[in-house]
Amino acid sequence: MRLPRDLSSAELIQTLKALGYRSTRQTGSHIRLMTDQHGEHHITIPQHNSLRIGTLSAILSDIADHFEMSREALTKNLFEKS
Repeated sequence: MRLPRDLSSAELIQTLKALGYRSTRQTGSHIRLMTDQHGEHHITIPQHNSLRIGTLSAILSDIADHFEMSREALTKNLFEKS
């Protein structure tokens, strides 16, 4: 599945709530998220109106590694409309 274009950090954070991520702090223009599902995991997301594809890809790869699934499966789970 193709990664979404023009996805804002706010939209990504809202989407990641389905995986149990919640905002823990913000330093400057970076927001730190944490989940306790499948063990504790932290990620940092830059607060931009439109995330670059490479940045989004790296964030999703990190999350997929934590949940022990492929990035494609994670992307499909998060962004495919039913």
